[in-house]
Amino acid sequence: MLPSRFVRPRRRVATLISGGLIGAVVLAVGLTACSTDTGAGVIDTVGTIDFVNPLAIPPLAESTVNADGERVFDLTAESGTTEFTSGVDTDTWGYNGSYLGPTLVAARGEDVRINVANDLREATTVHWHGMSLPAEMDGGPHQMVEPGATWSPNFTIDQPAATLWYHPHPDGKTEHQVEMGLAGLFLVQDDEEAALTLPRTYGVDDIPVVVQDRRFDDDGQFVTDVRGYIGPIGDQLLVNGTLAPYLDVTSEVVRLRLVNGSTSRMYDFGLSDGRSFDLIATDGGLLAEAAPMDGIRLSPGERAEILVQVTPGETVNLQSTPPDLGTSASAATRNAGDDTLDVLELRAAATLSSIGAPSTTLAAMEPLRKADASADRSFTLNGYTINNKLMDMTRIDETVEAGATEVWTVDNAMPLPHNFHVHAVQFQVLRVGTEPPPAELSGWKDTIYLEPGVRYELIMQFAEYTDPDFPYMFHCHMLAHEDAGMMGQFVVVKPGEQAGTPPTAHDARVPQSNLAVGSGPRVLSPAHGH
Repeated sequence: MLPSRFVRPRRRVATLISGGLIGAVVLAVGLTACSTDTGAGVIDTVGTIDFVNPLAIPPLAESTVNADGERVFDLTAESGTTEFTSGVDTDTWGYNGSYLGPTLVAARGEDVRINVANDLREATTVHWHGMSLPAEMDGGPHQMVEPGATWSPNFTIDQPAATLWYHPHPDGKTEHQVEMGLAGLFLVQDDEEAALTLPRTYGVDDIPVVVQDRRFDDDGQFVTDVRGYIGPIGDQLLVNGTLAPYLDVTSEVVRLRLVNGSTSRMYDFGLSDGRSFDLIATDGGLLAEAAPMDGIRLSPGERAEILVQVTPGETVNLQSTPPDLGTSASAATRNAGDDTLDVLELRAAATLSSIGAPSTTLAAMEPLRKADASADRSFTLNGYTINNKLMDMTRIDETVEAGATEVWTVDNAMPLPHNFHVHAVQFQVLRVGTEPPPAELSGWKDTIYLEPGVRYELIMQFAEYTDPDFPYMFHCHMLAHEDAGMMGQFVVVKPGEQAGTPPTAHDARVPQSNLAVGSGPRVLSPAHGH
C-alpha cells in the first residue's frame, strides 16, 4: 500500500447563492447534471499495462529571427490520423502534425511572433496558457481563427522560466478541440534557472509528460460518452500521445514536467514504490526551495516539475493514486476520484550520467503582500456559473487597473469538483481555508483546484498591458464546465479609465444594458488607489 498523500486543510464555508431566479435555475441545472452523469465507476490499471511503447517526445519547434528581431514560430492546426495502437487509425487533430504540437522555447526578454494557420474545417483559437501578454494576443474566445486564415500574435516574454502550454479556447467548443488533440508546450527560459544545477537537456533528462485520459470505441475512435459531472472520463492514458509508454532513463536524476492535459480528470502523481521526489516548480515557475513529497495533485491545466532519482538498472512507475477531491465518497466515485492508474514506466540504464547534486535553493520569489492590495474580489462557483452569471461574450464582468495588486477570494459552493484559472497573470496563494498554503501551492500558480467548502485567498499583480475593450478570461478549467458557461471576462485599464465594449466572435448585437455590468471590487483602502 502506498503512503498516504498530503492531508490538505479544509474548512466549510457558507454557500453564497443569490436568492434571484438566475441563481436558482442554474443551481437546478447543476444538480440535474450531477444526477445524470454517473461516471465510469472505479478504474484500476495497475499491473494491467505492458509498457511496450517508447515515450514520444514532442519535437522542439523550429524558429527564425526576423528583421525586427522577433523569434518567429509557425503553427498549423490540422486534422489527420494517429496510430495509438498499431494498425488502428484514429481521427485526430494536432499542430504541425496529427496529434499534439511541437514544444516552443523562448527566453525571457525575447520578442516572439507566432504565425497560427488554421487548416481545420472549423474556427479555432490558440490560448497561451500561463503567459503574461496583451489581451489581443491571449487567444481567448474573441480571437477566432477561421478556416483558411492565419493569426500572428506577437509579444515580449516577460516572466520567469516556467512550463507553460497552449491549447484552443473557442466559446463552447474547447472540450471537443482539446479532446481531438490540440495542445502543446511553451517553455520559458531565463538566466536564473540556467544558473542552477538542474537537468535541462530536453528529451534526455528534462522530459515533458503531458497526461491525457481518453476512451476509444470499437473502431479506435475517440468517444466522450462516459461522463461524470466533471466531464468525459477516459479509461486509457496517453502520455505525449503514447499509449503504454516507457522512458529509458540515462541519468541519476530526471526532471519530469508534468502537465494535466486532460479535459476533466484529476490526478495525484507519485511513484509506484512510494519513494519521494522533489517538487521544484509549479504553473508559473520555480519554487524558492525544492520540496520533498510523495504525491502531487493536479487538476486540468495545472503543471508541476519534479525531480526523480533512480538507481542503475531499476524500474519504477509513475502512477496516479485516487486524488482527494474533497467530496463525498459517492461523488468521488462518479468523478474519477477512486481511480488508480499506471502512467509511465521509468527504466534506468545500467550506467547513469550525473550532473552532481541538484540545486535545492531555487528562485528568488518575492511574496506579494496583502497590505499592498488596492482591492479584493470574491468569486463563487456554483452550478455552471461564477457569481451566479453564465458567460456572456458581450459583458465585461470585472475592471482591473494596470499594475494593481489585488486579492481574489474564490470558493466552490457545490459538493462537486471545480477549479479556477485566471488568464495572463500568475498568482500566489495566501490562505487555504484558515491555513497557509501547503508546499505544492507555495509557488506561482495560474490554475488551482477548488475543494468544496474551502475558501482560497489568491493575490496577484497585473501587468501594464491595457485595453478597455479586449478582455481576458477567468473560468473553471474543467472544459465541459467552461463550455457550459462557467467563465467570466475582465479588462485591464489605465488608472481612472472605464471598461469599454468587448468584441464578439460572431459580431453579436450588443444590448446597451449588457455592457460592463460587473459589480467591481471591494476597495480595501483609499491609500492604495492607483
